Parts: sequence; C-alpha cells; structure tokens
Amino acid sequence: MQHYDRDNFPLRYSIGHLIALVNQQKDRLLDKHLAPHGVTAAQFKVLLLQQKDASLDTPAALCRALSLDSGAMTRMLDRLENKGLLTRVRCDSDRRQVRLLLTEQGNAFNQQIKRIAADALNDLTAPLSSAEFGELDRLLRKVLTPTGLLPDDQGAQ
Repeated sequence: MQHYDRDNFPLRYSIGHLIALVNQQKDRLLDKHLAPHGVTAAQFKVLLLQQKDASLDTPAALCRALSLDSGAMTRMLDRLENKGLLTRVRCDSDRRQVRLLLTEQGNAFNQQIKRIAADALNDLTAPLSSAEFGELDRLLRKVLTPTGLLPDDQGAQ
C-alpha cells in the first residue's frame, strides 16, 4: 500500500525522518544515562551486543551487526580497551583473527546494562500511555517482521 504521494512528499514529517529523530533522541538519553559511567551510546551498543550474542566476539561481526566500517569499529574498540572494558585477544587457532573479551570491569558494567537501557527508554517513552506504548510496539514489530531483523525470541530480553 502506498502511503505517500511522490509529488507532495513531506520530507520533514515523513515516517523515515520521524524514526531518525526518535533514534537521535534515544541516543541523547542514553548518553545522559551513561555519562556517569564514561561510556557513550555508541560504545554502549558494542557492549550490549557483547552481552546478548556470544557470536559477536570479533570486530568484523560487530561491524556487520552495527553497520559500521572497520575504521570506525577499530577506533571504538580502542576507546573501550583504553577504558578497561574489553580486551582483544589473538585466536590460538588463527593468529590473524582477534576475539573480543569483556574485562572484569566490562562484565561489571554489563550487569548494569538493562537498568541503564530501561531508564533511558522510559524517559523516551514517558509521554505515552500504556496503551499508546503497546500500540507503538505492535506497529514497529509489524513493520520489522517481514525484514527478518527481529530476533527469533521477540519477547525475550
């Protein structure tokens, strides 16, 4: 179904632009909640993926998952390593390959990830009633379901 008129497309109020603005606001709120920990929203996403999916333990896998180029990922991993949150370890079976491991400090921080994410997203969605939040969640899932981007365990953490 076509929802937009090609000749009268509302650039500033298209759903794509609104989603981008919501994503920017989400990252600002994450940055605010992460500031006391010295971690940025972008770095948080790397640590979150490390916690959620053990197969994302290489820089290349994280690049694919976060749609980042290898240079940006290298800089991000350098920062996280300098903060003592993760370390890069050469693979014993293939010295060319690097595995990412959370440090003790990184594991301790990861114990707070759910709380930080919940607080930031609660700030983001505070203007919505419970019914509105449920409807937004339902609609976003409906848009994303055909893409295959939703995890198999959609209701899980």
